[in-house]
Amino acid sequence: MHTDKTLILASSSPRRKELLQTLGLTFTIQTSDVDETTSPGLSPQEVVEELALRKAKEVACRLNEGIVLGSDTIVVLNEDILGKPVDETDAYRMLYALQGCEHTVYSGVALIDAATGMSEVSYSRTQVRIRPLTSEEIHAYIATREPMDKAGSYAIQGIGSTLVEGIDGDYFTVVGLPLCLTAAMLARFGIKVL
Repeated sequence: MHTDKTLILASSSPRRKELLQTLGLTFTIQTSDVDETTSPGLSPQEVVEELALRKAKEVACRLNEGIVLGSDTIVVLNEDILGKPVDETDAYRMLYALQGCEHTVYSGVALIDAATGMSEVSYSRTQVRIRPLTSEEIHAYIATREPMDKAGSYAIQGIGSTLVEGIDGDYFTVVGLPLCLTAAMLARFGIKVL
């Protein structure tokens, strides 16, 4: 990384932390605590952009300097947003609905320069096909506990990879941080990966 600017990740997500580390970026973590409720009628891209920006702003307002990175990911099936499951029954409902068909994953990325207030927000989307699943397979996957803190109740980078038949788009969008988009945005804030 070629910069003298400090990068701050506004997320406690271990997946986003690992992805930034993959890029060789030096950063600190300051978790954001924001209300993730959005206005009805927003498109999926507006939802992820608004939430990513809200998370970045909440952290940036506590700082005098640094580039704050906020991100948010949602799973959308037939125009319905599938968040994190509230319990095992909810996880089963989502996985049953997703199996055998295609859905879209949206990840929003927001950057704010805490010193100047300069900001940028964008998003990436990827189509994901989940193979047909038996009730037994869904219950077995839920028993691993992996789905319980994931939007849409699955993790493409974990055991959930065995459920995914294919994707059309950026794999990292599904994991939770589109790296190509993030790197391009960071370069405009003076943080260059290459």
